[in-house]
Amino acid sequence: MIVSATEMLKKAKAGHYAVGQFNINNLEWTKAILLTSEEQKSPVILGVSEGAGKYMTGFKTVAAMVRAMDETLGITVPVALHLDHGTYEGVKACVEAGFSSVMFDGSSYDIDENVAKTTELVKLAHDNGLSIEAEVGAIGGEEDGVVGAGECADPAECKRIADLGVDMLAAGIGNIHGIYPENWAGLSFETLDAIQQQTGEMPLVLHGGSGIPDEMVKKAITLGVSKVNVNTECQLVFAQATREYIEAGKDKQGKGYDPRKLLLPGFEAIKEEVKVKMELFGSVGKA
Repeated sequence: MIVSATEMLKKAKAGHYAVGQFNINNLEWTKAILLTSEEQKSPVILGVSEGAGKYMTGFKTVAAMVRAMDETLGITVPVALHLDHGTYEGVKACVEAGFSSVMFDGSSYDIDENVAKTTELVKLAHDNGLSIEAEVGAIGGEEDGVVGAGECADPAECKRIADLGVDMLAAGIGNIHGIYPENWAGLSFETLDAIQQQTGEMPLVLHGGSGIPDEMVKKAITLGVSKVNVNTECQLVFAQATREYIEAGKDKQGKGYDPRKLLLPGFEAIKEEVKVKMELFGSVGKA
């Protein structure tokens, strides 16, 4: 069931839980997340950065793989295939490729240009049945070469973008991509509360979900966050499980070098991590 993210996020906002966006990087990632979503009866969003899309030979390849895998595995829960931190050109490419949801990250533009480009892309997405996410205030860390310092968004600017008809809004509240530094100041719940007051029923998105303490995530959900993005933690557990397999010499036992065996521990680690996150976000059983 490849669908836009609109309805699943409206339900999440009304039900005071969040849907996880788990970024995919290859076949193992995709299969692990889809199977876990079905087992947990949880809606899910598969995120694809432009870098990951290029790595997997293009958005058309990604869309074909996800749609075929969803059908072949008999997945019954709602699944959105979503462009993460898309450029203006990237959004157009994903609409053409068959994605069901896109994000336009115009946070690097001044607010007037962000508004102009978002307005155009909202119409394009909705004309083609896709949901669209916009961003105000750069998220900290690095994402496909774009570096943000983790600044907090202006609630008035958030309202201006939300009023354009986007389906979800990512707003900087001190969050960052990647591993959080020891001196991280934490999320600004004051900013998040002010943004929700300005944007009302708009589902809000928490980027950089990997590494934020569980209690902070739970509090953010009570303040209107309906989508939480996770990538780094899945990468870390995949790497750790693969390292342990090789350091134990299992790749030298029989046909342990077969990539299907070599990658299996990482695959299982991703499944477990996704399950833990779905329980934290409250989306289990909400499909």
